[in-house]
Amino acid sequence: MIVYSVLSPIEDVMRSVLVWLHDSVGIPWAWSIVVLTLFVRVALVPLTVRQIHSMQNLQQHAPEMKEIQRKYKGDRQKMNEELMKFYRENNINPAASCLPLVAQIPVFFALYFVLRNFTQHVDAKPAELGWLHVVPNIANHANSHWSGYLLLFIYAASQILSTYFMSATMDKTQRIIMMALPLVFITVVARFPAGLVLYWVTTNLWTVGQGVVTRRLVPKTPAPTKGKPAAKRPPDGGNGAKKEPPAPKPKPTPVAQQGPRRVKRKKGGARR
Repeated sequence: MIVYSVLSPIEDVMRSVLVWLHDSVGIPWAWSIVVLTLFVRVALVPLTVRQIHSMQNLQQHAPEMKEIQRKYKGDRQKMNEELMKFYRENNINPAASCLPLVAQIPVFFALYFVLRNFTQHVDAKPAELGWLHVVPNIANHANSHWSGYLLLFIYAASQILSTYFMSATMDKTQRIIMMALPLVFITVVARFPAGLVLYWVTTNLWTVGQGVVTRRLVPKTPAPTKGKPAAKRPPDGGNGAKKEPPAPKPKPTPVAQQGPRRVKRKKGGARR
């Protein structure tokens, strides 16, 4: 098989790492898969950093891109040309957000081949292949035992959470579709070795943790300023400060009180 021959070097490396973790470090086989997953994700940190920066750029320039799409919605070719020009001018690489996923594809398939014939290449007893009383054998299909369905449930939940954190730049419809895909493919995933599903769950949980840390440490992109509706603005003329009431005008002095101030009689004299 061509794919098998291409992935053989990666398969040999992964099998050697699993054997080293189990025989030298003393970690059980299932937990060795978890540690192997962490090794893979740490190695992908540079690509993950580029992915985060790419998503931030896309989120920051989302209003301009939506305006281009609205302006050229009747001409898809022109819209694509303007978007590519906009990407070049603003140094945006949309494909960078997919780099960690693309890099994990060969690792995923290589681990599948390792686990498919695991007991033939590794001296592992069936009693040593369990995981937390959830998976009786990491080399068997995930649906081969009733407890494996719990692992499938954890997989679906972790996949939805990871999609939630990594789809911030998608519109609402695309986000719903991406979050529903794990439920659609769960019948296919159930035929995978339980150890491969365990790898998938671990990488999803890593993605969730990465999303939480990113949202806490990275400042949010400020939203474009828009004018508020007049009905919601305070009656201050729109300057945002509370309008002071007008100062009271001085009360005019009655005429009857002004007369004696203007005309005064001299002592001992008559008024002329």
